[in-house]
Amino acid sequence: MTTPKIVSHEDWLEARKAFLKKEKAFTRERDALSAARRDLPMVIVEKDYVFDTPEGSKTLADLFGPHPQLLVYHFMFGETWQEGCPSCSFWADNFDRLDVHLAARDTAFVAVSNASLEKLENYKKRLNWSFNWVSTAQNGHGNGFGADFGVTFPDRKDPTGLGYNYTGRVFGEEMPGVSAFLKLPDGRIAHTYSTYGRGVDGLNMAYNFLDLTAMGRHEGDLPQPMAWVRRRDMYGAEG
Repeated sequence: MTTPKIVSHEDWLEARKAFLKKEKAFTRERDALSAARRDLPMVIVEKDYVFDTPEGSKTLADLFGPHPQLLVYHFMFGETWQEGCPSCSFWADNFDRLDVHLAARDTAFVAVSNASLEKLENYKKRLNWSFNWVSTAQNGHGNGFGADFGVTFPDRKDPTGLGYNYTGRVFGEEMPGVSAFLKLPDGRIAHTYSTYGRGVDGLNMAYNFLDLTAMGRHEGDLPQPMAWVRRRDMYGAEG
C-alpha cells in the first residue's frame, strides 16, 4: 500500500479544507438519497410469518412490539450450520444496546436467522450479545422468510427469480441484508425497503472508523476483502 506524502502544516490545512468541500457535498447527497429512500413505494406483506423466539412463537407483527417500524437484520446462520457467519458476527458486534435508541424513534430491531433458536441462543451467549434474535424455524421447518426477502437460496437455487441484490444471480446459500417494515394504522404490515451487499456497510462501525484512517481497510492484497475477519473470540486463536 502507499502512504500519503508528508507536507507542511499549511499545505495539509489547504488540502484538508479542499476535501471538506467534498465531504459536505457527499453529506448533502446522502441526505437527499435518504429522503428519496423514504419516498419509495411500499408493498403489503401478505404472508403470515411465525418465528421461534425466547418468549415463544411470535408473528412478524409481534416483532414490532409497541412500535410502528421494524428493522430486520438478515443474519447468515443456515439451518445446518454450527456457527454464525464470521462477517455477520462482525456486523452484529455493533448491535448491542442499539434497540433503546431505535425505540426512542419508534423503531424495533431484530436479527433473523434460519438456524434453530437453540443454536442462536448458544452462539449469542458465546459472543455475549444481548440484541433480539429470532429463528425462522417452526416445528423443524423454516417459514420461508429468508427466501422471500432475498437472502436465503436453498440448495443455491433462487425461488424468487430476482437473485441476490436484484442481480438475477445466486452467490451462496445464505447472504446478508437488512429489511425495513412499517405497521399501518389498520394493522397491515408493509415492506418498505431492503438492502444487500455493500448496502449494509453503514451498519459496521469498525469499517466506518477504518475509513477515517490513512491505511483505510487495507484489504486490497487479500484474496477477498473480509478474509481477515474472525469471530470476536477467535482473533489470535489460529496463530
